[in-house]
Amino acid sequence: MYRKTLLMFCLLTLVSCGVKNNSKLTGKKVKSKELVSKEQYRTQQRKVEEQRRVQEDAKREKERERKTTNKASETLVATSSISVTTDMIKDYILQYKDIAKDNMSAYGIPASITLAQGVLESGSGQGTLSRNANNHFGIKCHKEWDGPSVRHTDDAPDECFRKYEAPEESYRDHSQFLVSRSRYSDLFLLDKDDYEGWAHGLKKAGYATDPKYANKLISLIERYTLDQYDREVLGDRPAKAKKETQKEVDNKKTETQVASAKTHTVQKGDTLYSISKKYNTTVAKLQKTNKLDGTNLSIGQRLKL
Repeated sequence: MYRKTLLMFCLLTLVSCGVKNNSKLTGKKVKSKELVSKEQYRTQQRKVEEQRRVQEDAKREKERERKTTNKASETLVATSSISVTTDMIKDYILQYKDIAKDNMSAYGIPASITLAQGVLESGSGQGTLSRNANNHFGIKCHKEWDGPSVRHTDDAPDECFRKYEAPEESYRDHSQFLVSRSRYSDLFLLDKDDYEGWAHGLKKAGYATDPKYANKLISLIERYTLDQYDREVLGDRPAKAKKETQKEVDNKKTETQVASAKTHTVQKGDTLYSISKKYNTTVAKLQKTNKLDGTNLSIGQRLKL
């Protein structure tokens, strides 16, 4: 009996010791697991923090790029509001400067004014009217227009604007539009290199409703030195006259006809522009000499030269 009791006591003691040891081991394992978990957590936190910094740096860089881009661009507002870059404006000027110079020679409108209006009114060719209708000057239909047209909201909703087959037609019609309307007649009394006078004159005559229209034109002309094209045309006149005189010497018959002609009888297909080229004059002079209000001609009509 005593031996059994002693044996049971020993067994209980051994079991008790085993449980304590297991508890200690389990505690160590738990602590070890806890330590590993905290280290992983810190590592993950560092990764999250690093990603956040990268995202913030990217955001700041994007904001700097946006501000830099804005500094190199401007918004042109005429028949629509268009944001364009300096390069887009320069490309537009290079594309249409020769047309503007030719029209200056033919109609007497400074190339600088024509180009500045084209840049502003068409948004450097990016505006809705210029893209959809080749209308670079925002010219509305008016009652005499019988050509194609488009609808566009400007001063009023759904207004009628002229549509052209090509931008060159828009440039020519712009010149004819100005020379054919009496309200712009005072402009042609100004010097051809007086772009400031022309800009203010256009605004005064009602070409645009924007109170800053004249200043916008002047700013474009001065920032992009558009008046250089006026000087090129004005400076080319003696050279052109000399070249034409040489041609006339080579062709005495043509020289005699041109020199002796006092009038011109309008033939089929004639326009004021073609007649002005034939007799080395301008559309404005022909209109003034013959007291013409517009550009319409009749076959058989006799014009003074």
